[in-house]
Amino acid sequence: MNPEARAPAPKTSSELAQFNTDLAIDRTVMAADRSLMAWVRTALSMISFGFTIYKILEGFQHEAAHTIKAEMPRNMGLFLTGLGTAAMGMGTIEYWLRLKQLGQHKPLRVMQPSFVIALIMSAAGLFIFVGITLRVL
Repeated sequence: MNPEARAPAPKTSSELAQFNTDLAIDRTVMAADRSLMAWVRTALSMISFGFTIYKILEGFQHEAAHTIKAEMPRNMGLFLTGLGTAAMGMGTIEYWLRLKQLGQHKPLRVMQPSFVIALIMSAAGLFIFVGITLRVL
């Protein structure tokens, strides 16, 4: 038997405890990523549905020569867009705070792909909401 092919030395209880803690933190980060992506999906649905309602009703108003008064559906589109943007912002902040808390125990990379997507979605939702609001006012 080759002496270099021996099994590695057993880890101490302290090393095993640290290894298990690191794995637990990694699982928690992955769970936070999944939660953030759920926020992104929900917010994207609300923003896109609100924007679609607004654009469809805007088209109906232009075709009907302003005979259709559609304040309620238009306001619903604006509400859904704003709610989706707020949900995206809250989910992003919650994720960032969770990573900050976990970063006290183990160095973590904050710029995870899900976080970058969430930031882009927050900016896009805010842009759409402000755009609709400016056109409504």
